[in-house]
Amino acid sequence: MSNAALKLSSADYFDKQGAPARFQASSFTFGLFIYYLIDFFLHLSQRIPGYGLLRPTLLLALIISISLFIQREKFRGWSKDPIVASLLVLLIYLAVSLPLVEWPGSVVKNNLSDFIKAITFFFFTVLLVDSDRRLKIFLLVFIGCQLIRVFEPLFLNLTEGYWGSSTYMGGGEFSQRLSGAPSDVINPNELGFVIVTAIPFLHYLLWSSGFKARLLYLLLMPPLLYALILTQSRGAFLALLVVAFFVFKESSRKFSLIVIAVLVAMAGWQVMTDEQKDRYLSLVGQSETSNAASAEGRLEGLMKEFSLGLSRPVVGHGLGTTPEAKTHILGRRQASHNLYAELLIELGIVGMFIFLRFLFKVYRGLAENNKRIAEHGSDIFYVNLNKAMTAVFWMYAVYSLNYWGLSQYYWYLFAGAVVVFHRLTQLNLVVPETSGATSVRTLRKNRFSNLVDLSGRR
Repeated sequence: MSNAALKLSSADYFDKQGAPARFQASSFTFGLFIYYLIDFFLHLSQRIPGYGLLRPTLLLALIISISLFIQREKFRGWSKDPIVASLLVLLIYLAVSLPLVEWPGSVVKNNLSDFIKAITFFFFTVLLVDSDRRLKIFLLVFIGCQLIRVFEPLFLNLTEGYWGSSTYMGGGEFSQRLSGAPSDVINPNELGFVIVTAIPFLHYLLWSSGFKARLLYLLLMPPLLYALILTQSRGAFLALLVVAFFVFKESSRKFSLIVIAVLVAMAGWQVMTDEQKDRYLSLVGQSETSNAASAEGRLEGLMKEFSLGLSRPVVGHGLGTTPEAKTHILGRRQASHNLYAELLIELGIVGMFIFLRFLFKVYRGLAENNKRIAEHGSDIFYVNLNKAMTAVFWMYAVYSLNYWGLSQYYWYLFAGAVVVFHRLTQLNLVVPETSGATSVRTLRKNRFSNLVDLSGRR
């Protein structure tokens, strides 16, 4: 057989969406994954009578897993991606250190299932989102679900006076703070987190996408910001400032942005109640009520959490045992208010380092994307998506100072999306320019092994 016969053009190798045509996961499995996301974020079990009896989330995860196993030949080499590999190191560490933690029985019985649910988002995303088209569908569904989760309780608040629940503010005071809808049981801080997660994607993906998209952006932002005010989440407000910093830094119209920011701030201040103003003023120590004390109490509690972590500095108390450790040692049961303290308490210094290394790999993937886009050029979607994801990364990093996350979905889903995006930039930007032809032998590998060869170890 001649050398010419052993060569295929990149156009033969890739489909119209930029994925290797012969190695895509099945559309059926991808469709199940999209439904899995909708089911999880919109809590369909709470909305549809009798639906929860089927255990849909567990059933969907099982079916998707079986389907992926059947298609396993398509995914050979996937674990060589540096982000994937760093998460696998964390999993190995959790398994090896389990007998050495303070409460291994509690980990297995009460906490392990939540962590498995969280990392499922990572693996499903990495394996199933394998083209530009699928990435856009994934983003559309994810952002759409977050918007529904915000606008539903906001609509109920405006029409029925709904708040979700009374939220303790400290010092014997209670405040009306907007929480999730009745079917979406999340507290005000979590609702604030949902809002600031959606905003970067909306800004970067809509504002530069034509008149209709820009108009949609202008229609969505005011109610989102008003809902954020109603949550009274100071952590979410600080996270929003992180996003604003990135928008300002990259804008060529900085003066216009300053004017808009001032006008928005003035409008927001006018619609706030005295209690809401007081709570946000506590961020700068200007509160005249117990809100200031609550902020100081949060800082004091954070220091106690780090001290608690240092009581077992090597391997920690065990995955998900922060409330248990607080009960036994500090005398009160409460989840951690800080991811980094949670890491130290539950995983020890070793596990904390492994997890932070995982986050570093995620950020490095985004940095490589930015460099690749600058070198090879790209359409506006890639450019703006990388800007959005970079802003979200740093927003998550800041918000994690006020929010736990080791067994929450958000870091793992985001990391999976970064792996996907990094892979697609390699396929669509690097491969076509560095290789005019692809050998049959390369085809017999798969998209994952080929990509690792292209990128090198990062």
